[in-house]
Amino acid sequence: MGSRGCDCRLAVSTGVPTAVLYGSLSLFVSILHNVFLLYYVETFVSVYKIDKLSFWVGETVFLIWNSLNDPLFGWLSDRSFLSSPQSGPQISSPEVVLKRLAALSRNGPLFALSFLAFWVSWARPGLQFLVCLCLYDGFLTVVDLNHHALLADLAVSAYDRTRLNFHCSLFSALGSLSVFLSYSVWDKGDFYSFRLFCVALAVVSALGFTAVSRLLKSRFQKEVRLRRDEALKLKELSIGQGPLTQQEKPVTIGEYLRQLSKHRNFMWFASMNLVQVFHCHFNNNFFPLFLEHLLSDSISASTGSILLGISYIAPHLNNLYFLTLCQRYGVYTVIRWLFLVKLALSVAMLLAGADQVYLLCIFIASNRVFTEGTCKLLNLVITDLVDEDFVVNQRPQAASALLFGMVALVTKPGQTFAPLIGTWLLCVYTGYDIFERNSIQDSAAAMASPVSGQAGFTVPLRQGCFYLLVFVPISCALLQLLAWSRFTLHGRRLQGVKAQRQGTQHSHLMDVKAI
Repeated sequence: MGSRGCDCRLAVSTGVPTAVLYGSLSLFVSILHNVFLLYYVETFVSVYKIDKLSFWVGETVFLIWNSLNDPLFGWLSDRSFLSSPQSGPQISSPEVVLKRLAALSRNGPLFALSFLAFWVSWARPGLQFLVCLCLYDGFLTVVDLNHHALLADLAVSAYDRTRLNFHCSLFSALGSLSVFLSYSVWDKGDFYSFRLFCVALAVVSALGFTAVSRLLKSRFQKEVRLRRDEALKLKELSIGQGPLTQQEKPVTIGEYLRQLSKHRNFMWFASMNLVQVFHCHFNNNFFPLFLEHLLSDSISASTGSILLGISYIAPHLNNLYFLTLCQRYGVYTVIRWLFLVKLALSVAMLLAGADQVYLLCIFIASNRVFTEGTCKLLNLVITDLVDEDFVVNQRPQAASALLFGMVALVTKPGQTFAPLIGTWLLCVYTGYDIFERNSIQDSAAAMASPVSGQAGFTVPLRQGCFYLLVFVPISCALLQLLAWSRFTLHGRRLQGVKAQRQGTQHSHLMDVKAI
């Protein structure tokens, strides 16, 4: 109760609650990242005319860098937390939060600057593609890791973390509006207006990161000044206690990986999340293809664009409802429900068939909404894993950013598997190759001809897209339900872990900081 009173005092003195400021950081990421995801490939392919070899070389290097930079930056950020004896009695202290905020204030504007590098031709397309992707993803990783780590450092209780995540979803939904605005200025023939639009977005993002991080830093610097004398006295007492403890022994990366490999809940969660990342990116990659070949003859182009826009914003808005369910029933139960709903909807769509146009529209949109909604709840599960890792391994400090980075290392390959497996399945069953222009005519001929035995077992392109649309979520849901049934960090075990962490840091952690 005492920490609640302290939070209210801080909230009134500064005006804006910490949860709102924390959530607003998602706005400054999403306004840029949504535009990046939608236009960077088309810009380099259609505007800069990058050749196919350079494109795939860039994507391959990006895949390696994208997988390795999360644990790399996480280790650089949190390695001192694993081995520093001085940090032992100050678990999740305001100094840790200040370190995260300092990283955000430095790298947030640089992230915005790296976003601008895509939209001006300044080198050969192949070289620019490679450099821009690696720079952008590097700064995005640092920003995401520190922002997500703050979720575990600002609060321990499930209710307060859900509250923080609620504001992230709200501001992410606002950030998705940049996708709608971008349609009015996007023109491959005249890039000037789109460049000005991107500059405006980058300026808003950079100024937002600077202002919000400074405001949050000033808030926690007050807490540091109030507790500085007490902390110094505690450090002197701990130093004077004599022999070194186990916490003073440095933890190497090899030892940390061995500890993580024995963390059963982490392994089951990583397995489930790998499938989830695969499904999310599969939906992103093949959403336009499904619209074109399943619905283009039945709906107008404007309806298709509206469906696309809704699929970007609805997951954030729907997540607000999911988070209220999490507060009532728990994150584990809500995620399990979402897996069951995904399985039920996919089976129902399979039984209904590809000719039900309105059901197809609803299913394509809802499939993406529920899948993205699940992705946005998983950060709450990772923060629970941070708590369990802290308690089980008796960390002197909660290594939040490092654990988020290790999760990304295991699950990022799903981003690459999604287009590879999807295009391979489509090519095997329909003969349609997205990289060959004449494959469209070949697939159209296969569709017109009822006999396809002479070319092996192939199906019409529209039917192949439909099978891909329904069987991928069915397979993903079954695998995820299997892995999720083995995950035990919920119920009484989760309550016990949180009680141990809160008990360890009771005298030093401000549990809810101005939420």
